[in-house]
Amino acid sequence: MIEAPTVGEDFHARFSATERRYRYRIVNRRAPAALDGGQAWHVTLPLDADAMHAAAQRLIGKHDFSTFRASLCQAASPVKTVSRLVVARHDDWVVIDAAAPSFLHHQVRNIVARCCSPGSEKWTADDVTRALDARDRARGGETAPARGLCLMEVRYDGVRPNPGAEPEAPEADD
Repeated sequence: MIEAPTVGEDFHARFSATERRYRYRIVNRRAPAALDGGQAWHVTLPLDADAMHAAAQRLIGKHDFSTFRASLCQAASPVKTVSRLVVARHDDWVVIDAAAPSFLHHQVRNIVARCCSPGSEKWTADDVTRALDARDRARGGETAPARGLCLMEVRYDGVRPNPGAEPEAPEADD
């Protein structure tokens, strides 16, 4: 059973959060996922998860993420601090885990789309760095589809709302 703590009148579910963790799932094979198709991006070109991970590491830290924000983003500042970006392959799945105190509108989906480029050898990690440094949405490329993105966890004051619940890697569905 999960217990909900009592919070003060000043608590706000969105603005009181200290960390958000997202997961983006890509099924990377010729055949689409039979059971998870609506919850994963289907990419048929072979992706190199190691190259994608190397590119993602260029985005760790505090940066101006103008290149990776939606054109209609209403955030006061494009400066955000990404604390974790991990790209890993699990059989036919590529999973991207991202964590930060807050994200810009479409930031995770734009990062995923850009990191898929090094994976399919269209861009290098240096190209991702140049795009970040440009601070120009036009340099960010396409936006990954929403269907692969899932909010996994929100933390408040460093307390995990569901201790011990670590998300598992997706299973293949043949």
